[in-house]
Amino acid sequence: MFVEREASVGEPTSQERRNIQQNDKRILGNVVQCDGARATISAYAEDADGIVSGQWTVGRMISINLGAARTVGLVYAIGKSDRAWNTEGQNPIEVSVELVGEVRDGAEPGSKPVFDRGITIYPHIGAIAHRIRSRDLQAVYDLAGRHSVTIGTLSQDESIDANIAIDDTLARHFAIVGTTGVGKSTAVSLLLRKTIEARPDLRVLILDPHNEFAASLPEYCVKVDSATLDLPFWMFRLEEFAEVLFRGRETVPEEVDALRDLIPAAKNLYRNPNSGTYIRRGSDALTADTPVPYRIADLIKQIDERMGLLESKNDRPILKSLKTRIESAAADPRYRFMFNSRLIEDTIHETIGNIFRVPSHGRPVTCFEMAGMPSEVVNSVCSVLARLAFDLALWSEGRLRLLLLCEEAHRYMPADPRLGFAPTRHALSRIAKEGRKYGCYLGVVTQRPGELDPTILSQCSTFFAMRLANEQDQAIIRSAIADSSASTLAFLSSMGQREAIAFGEGVATTMRLKFEKLAQEFIPGTAKREQVEPSVDGNDVDLAMIVERLRNVPKPQQAMAFAEAVDSSRQAGDPDYKKPATTAARAQPDDDFDTRYGLKPSTFGMRQLND
Repeated sequence: MFVEREASVGEPTSQERRNIQQNDKRILGNVVQCDGARATISAYAEDADGIVSGQWTVGRMISINLGAARTVGLVYAIGKSDRAWNTEGQNPIEVSVELVGEVRDGAEPGSKPVFDRGITIYPHIGAIAHRIRSRDLQAVYDLAGRHSVTIGTLSQDESIDANIAIDDTLARHFAIVGTTGVGKSTAVSLLLRKTIEARPDLRVLILDPHNEFAASLPEYCVKVDSATLDLPFWMFRLEEFAEVLFRGRETVPEEVDALRDLIPAAKNLYRNPNSGTYIRRGSDALTADTPVPYRIADLIKQIDERMGLLESKNDRPILKSLKTRIESAAADPRYRFMFNSRLIEDTIHETIGNIFRVPSHGRPVTCFEMAGMPSEVVNSVCSVLARLAFDLALWSEGRLRLLLLCEEAHRYMPADPRLGFAPTRHALSRIAKEGRKYGCYLGVVTQRPGELDPTILSQCSTFFAMRLANEQDQAIIRSAIADSSASTLAFLSSMGQREAIAFGEGVATTMRLKFEKLAQEFIPGTAKREQVEPSVDGNDVDLAMIVERLRNVPKPQQAMAFAEAVDSSRQAGDPDYKKPATTAARAQPDDDFDTRYGLKPSTFGMRQLND
């Protein structure tokens, strides 16, 4: 917000002499040099009483009185020109200031001051500089009526709240960066709590590689891990399914091409058991990427039939290798969440509803714990979840708001395109570039912004930069901040715990703040550390349990809540198979799903058909 110059006449009294009893010690210095972006102020280290004070310190904001306006500056360097200290008399010092903007008094008497980032009146030589007043400091960080939440206090003045515009922070994506141990996870937990209080309709999905956020959000969070995750293999796209089959190694194009032909045939067999291998061509044709159920047994059957054909003689080694990969993956206990269900049925409604909390039942946050999961599984699952999040927001037509929070984001979106998993990168890039138009938001948390894909980072409009010691990481953040606030980042390597520099669309101007202190039980990872006591002599370590976890042997399966156990020799799609009555009754009413989930099962994940 900007106030016209002729509408502001300044204050009726001098900035430095409010009343006749005011001491001259408020006048701290005079401008001796200005180049348009920075200014140098001449002052004395001692006050009027000859006592060395901390009036001039790096990181403080000062005010330069120009009558109609007060120019706001940030101190980024101080020093004595002769580099010598005089104990007998006063010590003149030079203060280097970066010009931030202007504060003007409102047009109406008694109204609040108004801050503008631009500089219309530059300081003249001899202009008086002093500590900024509290009212002016509040005006600098005022959000001009935008919906805001308080996340801490200003580092310069702890009596002033540090506020962020929550809607702009979410809609335009945000990033939290900082080295290990500075409080990133605590800051994330605090931001999530403030966000849920301000936006209770928001759904949050946390990709948690360290299993630490579920305990910090007990009243809002539902935990999902490899043992409780139910993500059927038929919901994976071809690239994602191939990542699982090839265990993260380079794929064989011939085998992937065979899958591209055989998976639609298996899906068609599930949909039309008596149709044989005939695949319809038209608007309702199935592809390898269509989220429609199919059975692994049917896929293996298609491979066997193709190997038996005379014209497939040269392709038999490829098909045999593909069959071995599929059978190995289906039998791997690490992939239980994909191949666990004996009863293959269309459970996409339950899967999406459980993961993305639709309906939320008062718990809008899903914490996906990935510790201990194989990398190829993590890559594929993150790709599926990111893609589903975008599609869910898109097809709900704005009725569903989703936040995908990526902890250790450089794992999924590395700067080197040869690393990581391409579909995961593409899915997250799509959210970063187009998500805000449909209500799908991205939160990025990383300790190595230099290793993060710059395309993703450039789409984040609000940054919370905590302590960073690496020069490359500092350079990345320095390139993202406005030139008028570049000197603020000089503090990146020396900031304290819970301190951060916030800049971007979510704040009025670059702000150095200190996050609120969370209760001990809400700090991520604290509950886990308190529960587990380190072993002294090793006698109390359960080695058998550790070996069992290493082997990852599946335990006896329990009947699932949404289906009844059936004979493994008869599966859905067989001519003589009969579904249980409860399952059939549940699958029929599509209208109930529309009112509860806000989207149509016939259109999810597929293109809309023209009438």
